[in-house]
Amino acid sequence: MGSMNLPVKTPRSLMPKIPAAAQLRADVLAGLVVALALIPEAIAFSLIAGVDPRVGLYASFVMAVSIAFLGGRPAMISAATGAMALVAAPLSTEYGVDYLIAATVLAGLVQIALGLLGVAKLMRFVPPSVMTGFINALAILIFLSQVPYLTDGDVPVYVMVAIGLGIIFGLPYLTKLVPAPLVAIVVLTVAAVAMGISTRTVGDEGELPETVPVPLIPDVPFTWDTLTLIAPYALTLALVGLMESLMTAKVVDDRTETTSNHGREARGQGIANVLVGFFGGMAGCAMIGQTMINVSSGARTRVSTFLAGAFLLVLCVGLGDIVGMIPMAALVAVMIFVSIVTFDWHSIAPATLRRMPWSETLVMVVTVAVVVATHNLAIGVVVGVLVSMVSFARRAATQADVTSVLDPDGGTRVYSVNGELFFASTGELVNRFDYTEQGLDRVVIDMSDAHVWDSSAVAALDQISEHFRRHGVKMEITGLNEPSQKLHEELSGTLTGGH
Repeated sequence: MGSMNLPVKTPRSLMPKIPAAAQLRADVLAGLVVALALIPEAIAFSLIAGVDPRVGLYASFVMAVSIAFLGGRPAMISAATGAMALVAAPLSTEYGVDYLIAATVLAGLVQIALGLLGVAKLMRFVPPSVMTGFINALAILIFLSQVPYLTDGDVPVYVMVAIGLGIIFGLPYLTKLVPAPLVAIVVLTVAAVAMGISTRTVGDEGELPETVPVPLIPDVPFTWDTLTLIAPYALTLALVGLMESLMTAKVVDDRTETTSNHGREARGQGIANVLVGFFGGMAGCAMIGQTMINVSSGARTRVSTFLAGAFLLVLCVGLGDIVGMIPMAALVAVMIFVSIVTFDWHSIAPATLRRMPWSETLVMVVTVAVVVATHNLAIGVVVGVLVSMVSFARRAATQADVTSVLDPDGGTRVYSVNGELFFASTGELVNRFDYTEQGLDRVVIDMSDAHVWDSSAVAALDQISEHFRRHGVKMEITGLNEPSQKLHEELSGTLTGGH
C-alpha cells in the first residue's frame, strides 16, 4: 500500500491540557481580577485624556466585550490605555469629548483598513531585541505608574502593599485554585473596612457610572473641516493602538506557547474601536498589564476577556459602593506583581549580557530608554527598529569581502566577491581591485557568494568595469544569482552613463 505525504500540523500549544471545568473556573476568576484592576486604570486614563471617568470605563467595557468575539488573540485584554489617552488628550481638551469620540470611530475605520491590507505582517520586521525592550519598558512603566500611590501614602499603605505582595507570591505555594491577586484584594479590603483603616480607595479615584452605556452619534459637524481636524489624531491612535496590540499579542503567544491570528486581531481592534466610539468611549487597545494579570491567573480563552468586560460593568453599575471601598494599596500590590513578572530578568543577567552581541543589548536599552522617557510605546518601538536596522546595515557592510587568484597563464585574474552588496557595503568595494596590474588581458569577477540588493551595488560594478576598461582590460561578471542578474540587467549602464 502506497504511503501518503500528509501535512504535519503544528500543535497549537505545547502546554499540558487543562480539564474544561478547571479552565472555565480559571477564566472566570481571572476575568474578575482583571475587572477590578481595570477600574482605577480606566479612571486614571480618562483623567489623562481630560474627559469624565465614565468615558474610560465605558470604553473598557465595550472594548473588552467586543474584542472577545472579534479579536485574534484569546485571553488578551483590550481597554482604554494610557498611550491612547496621551494621544487623544490635546483633541479632547481643546475641542471637547464629541470630537474625541469622532476620532475614535475614524481610528477604528483606519485600523480595519490596515488590517485588511495586511499590516500585521509587518510584525516580522520587529527584532527580538526590540520586543525585549518593549516588554521591559512596559514593566517599568507599570511600576512607575504605581509610585504616586506609594509616595502619597503613609505607613498603613506600605504595610498593606507588603502584605498584598506576600499573599500574591506566597499563596500559589499552598493552592492555585483561586488567583492569588483576587485573594489579596479581598483580604486587604475586608481588613481595611473591619479595622477602619483610613487610606485611599477606588472610590477616591473618580465617580463610578450608575447606568449602562447607550449608543450615540458624536455631536460634531459632518464637514471636511471636521475630518481634517480629527484625521491626524485618528491616524496616530490607529497606529499606536495596532502597534501595542500586536506587540502584546506576540508577548502572549510566547508566554502561553500558542499561536494567534494577528491579522484578525488588527481588524478586530478596528471594529471594537468603532463600537467604542458609538457608545461614547475613548479609543483603546491591548493592555499588557491587565493581559499579564489574566494570563498569570490561568486564563487562556475568550471567556476571560468577555467576563473582564462584563464584570467591569456589573462592578461599576451594580456594586459601585462596594468596589469603591477597595483600598488602592491592594491594586498597587497587584500591579507591582505584574511589573515584576512582566520584566524579562533573563535579558539583564550577567551571563546573557556576556553572550549577547553589544549591538543587540544597545537596541534593547535604547528601546527601553525612549519608551520610559516619552511614555509612548510606539515611539520607542520605532526608534528601536531604526537602531536595529542601522546596526544590521553596519554589520552587513563589513562582511563584503574580495579575494583573488591569478590564472596560471598570467593573463587572467579571478576576483571572488563574498557578501551582501548594497549602499552601505559598496563604498569601499571599488577600491578592492587592482586596476594597474601589469600583463592582464582579462578579469573575471565571480559573484557566486554575493548578492546584489540595490542600485548602489550595480553602480559600483559599473564603475569597476569602467576602471578596467580604461586600462584596456576586459571584465566579465559570472555567478550572479537570478534576482541579482535581473537587477543588474535592468540597471547596468543607466547609473554611470553607460559605455
